[in-house]
Amino acid sequence: MRWKSVVGLILCIAVLACLLYTAAFGFNLTSPFTGNEYYFPKVLDENYGIKRGLDLVGGSIIALEPDVENPSTEEVDAAMQVIRTRLDQQGYFDAVVTKQGDRVIRAEIPDIDDPETAVQLLKADAVLKFTDDEGNVIMEGKSGVAKAQNVYGPINDSGQEAHHIQLTLTNEGQAAFAEATEKQAAKSSGQNVIKILLDDEVISSPQVHERIDSKTCIITGNFTEQSAKILADQIEGGQLPFSLKENELRSVGPTLGSKALQTSLLAALIGILVVLAFMLIMYRLPGLVADLALLCYIALVCLVLAGYFMPNGFSATLTLPGIAGVILSIGMAVDANVIIFERIKDELRLGKSIKAAVELGFKGALSSIIDANITTIIAAIVLWKFGTGTIQGFALTLGVGVLISMLTAVFVTRFLLNLMLGLNIKNQWLYGVKKGVEENE
Repeated sequence: MRWKSVVGLILCIAVLACLLYTAAFGFNLTSPFTGNEYYFPKVLDENYGIKRGLDLVGGSIIALEPDVENPSTEEVDAAMQVIRTRLDQQGYFDAVVTKQGDRVIRAEIPDIDDPETAVQLLKADAVLKFTDDEGNVIMEGKSGVAKAQNVYGPINDSGQEAHHIQLTLTNEGQAAFAEATEKQAAKSSGQNVIKILLDDEVISSPQVHERIDSKTCIITGNFTEQSAKILADQIEGGQLPFSLKENELRSVGPTLGSKALQTSLLAALIGILVVLAFMLIMYRLPGLVADLALLCYIALVCLVLAGYFMPNGFSATLTLPGIAGVILSIGMAVDANVIIFERIKDELRLGKSIKAAVELGFKGALSSIIDANITTIIAAIVLWKFGTGTIQGFALTLGVGVLISMLTAVFVTRFLLNLMLGLNIKNQWLYGVKKGVEENE
C-alpha cells in the first residue's frame, strides 16, 4: 500500500510540473507517428496566449451612431451584431462592443495598428447574401428579406416547439427562394443547403427538404434563445435601413503598460509564495497537500484562460480587473482548504483516528465550501450578464477561478491527502495538532 502511495505522489508531482512548465514556458511537440508539429504556447504568449486588454496594451475606441433620426432598438442591436461579426472576422476577438444610450455603438479594440481602416470597415454597409451549395447567389438581403426575428414555437407538423428564426420575404425574395429551394431540395444530403453569408462569411447553412413558396419561412437547428437572436440580428443587420456615422475615434495608450503588468504579476507571485509558506507552517502535512493543490489550481486557471481545454479557440482577455479576479479566486481556493483542515484538526482533538478525521473533516466542510463558491459564481454570472468591458473581464476570471478552485479543493486536495494517508504517517503533530502523539491503534 505504501509503495502505491509513493508512486501515486510521484506521478501527481510530475503531472503538476508539466502543467506549470507548459503555463510558464510552453513547448513544441513532434508526433512520432505522423511527424506533425504541435505548438503549445505559454499563457503569456503575445500571439497565442491570454490576450491583453486596452488598459495593458492600448488601442482604439470607436463610437458609431445611425445616420437617421429615430432608429429602433432592434435596428441598433442588429448593427451591433454586424460590428461584432466584422471584428471577429478581422481577428479582434478580444474587442468589446457595447451600446451607449439608445443609439451609440462603442467598440474598444485593444492593440489595433490602424484605427482609421478599422472604422471604415465597421461603417461600411453590410452585405447579406443567400447562395446555393455551389456559391451561386440566390438573393441579397436588402432585396430578398423584409424581416428576420427569433421565435419560440412549433417547427413541424407534430407540434414540436423550439427556438428558430422566422424570415419574412419580399415579393422578389419569395420568387427567388421558391425556385432555389425546389432545386436544392432535389439534391443529396450535404448538398441540399442554402448558405447565408454576411460580408462573405457563412453565418448559417440550413438544409432544404422541400420547395418553399410563401412570404414566411423558418430556419431551424440546435438554437438557444441567445444563438437564435444573434443569427436573426445578423440577418436583419444585412439590410439596415441606415448607414453608420462616426461619433468618436481616438487612440489610447496603455494605462498600465507591460512594465506595470510585470509588476502586478511579481506582486501576485510574492503573495502566492507567502500563502504557500503560511499553509505549510500552520497545517504542516495537510499544508503541503494544499500547496500542491494550489499550484495545480494556478496552472489550470492560467491554461483555461489561455484557451487550453476550451473549444473554438477561446482565450480570455487580461485586464487589471481580470488579474484581480484571478487573485481573489486564489484566496478562495486557500479558504476552502483552511475550512477542511480546521475540521480535520477538530476531529483529531476529539480522539478520532487520522483516517476517520480526514473523512469526517471533508464531509463536514463540503457543504460550506459549495455554498460559499456557488454564491460567488452567481455574483460573477450577474456581473458578466449586466456588466460591460473590464467588469465582464473581472467576472470571467473570477467565475472560472472559483469554479476550478472548488474542484481542486474538493477532489485534488482529497486525492492527495488519501495518498499521504497511504504512507502511514501517524504523528498528529504533522497534521496540525499541537500535541505530538502517535495515533492509537
